[in-house]
Amino acid sequence: MLAKQLRARQPLLWINPGWRSAAMALPTLPLSRSDIEGAEARLSRWAGLIAQLFPETRAARGLIESALYPAKSLPGLAPNVAGRFFIKGDHALPVAGSIKARGGLYEVFLHAEKLALEHGVLTEGAAAEGLASPDARTLFAKHEVVVGSTGNLGLSIGIAAAALGFHAVVHMSADAKEWKKTRLRQLGVEVVEHAGDFSAAVAAGREQASKRPSTYFVDDESSRELFLGYSVAASRLRKQLEATGVTVDAAHPLFVYLPCGVGGGPGGITFGLRNALGDDVHCFFVEPVASPCMLVRLGLGDSGAHSVYDVGLDNRTDADGLAVARASELAATLMQPLVSG
Repeated sequence: MLAKQLRARQPLLWINPGWRSAAMALPTLPLSRSDIEGAEARLSRWAGLIAQLFPETRAARGLIESALYPAKSLPGLAPNVAGRFFIKGDHALPVAGSIKARGGLYEVFLHAEKLALEHGVLTEGAAAEGLASPDARTLFAKHEVVVGSTGNLGLSIGIAAAALGFHAVVHMSADAKEWKKTRLRQLGVEVVEHAGDFSAAVAAGREQASKRPSTYFVDDESSRELFLGYSVAASRLRKQLEATGVTVDAAHPLFVYLPCGVGGGPGGITFGLRNALGDDVHCFFVEPVASPCMLVRLGLGDSGAHSVYDVGLDNRTDADGLAVARASELAATLMQPLVSG
């Protein structure tokens, strides 16, 4: 039935039969709350460096975060739905203008810090601003950061890597918007265009990185670091809700709707929210009817369907950031017991 609905490009609501309570699910997962806390601590330690490299973050003292906007109603909801409605403005996140700004910058800066420590450019406990020193930039110029992307992650990785002095290479699929390629090239980032989809761009980036020394590949399909970078949004959202007087508990559950491409971004936020709010939050992924890769993986994976092509879809959508045929296996595994639908 589900496969038939997907082939017909029929909008639908799928409720996850694998959902489990936080008490049951979280202890079984390969990542934990302490991993999220570690990511939050690193981003706090890098705040001064972020403010130095990206002037648009100075007012927020190096915090990469978006506003929470109140909304009178949301399209498509029945008029009798009670509650308060908000839009989280990740479309306006500083640095890269999408949810990818958190995860992308986190992974690039973490790689830079490890590299600087290994080569003695930075010492343990030293201020992170040392990553912007002339010695650090000389080191990073000898190294390369590579990523495959539909556009948004490529922007995030390219901008962050270029700011530190890395040679950055972004493999972009055909559906990536032209303005994103132009912006990256203006920053000195090498953009390699591919006629294929997201998976083809990722595969090309992975192959290039495997053949070049001093190259670091950001793997959007399986990156633990990206996932944890996204997860820090949860505790910040919780504080924003508290500041607006919103109570989240069993009697007042929070429903969160997250656009889903490969799954790392919405998966990271869902992981963070389930750790922060347990069973009082319900996260739903929203996908284009032509590119429902996470729904295919979670709803039809047992039948052998792992790609939208397996159910007869073409993965063609104007939402370039969501034009993904195959979900991240890391995200899918973690979401199996956590996402509500």
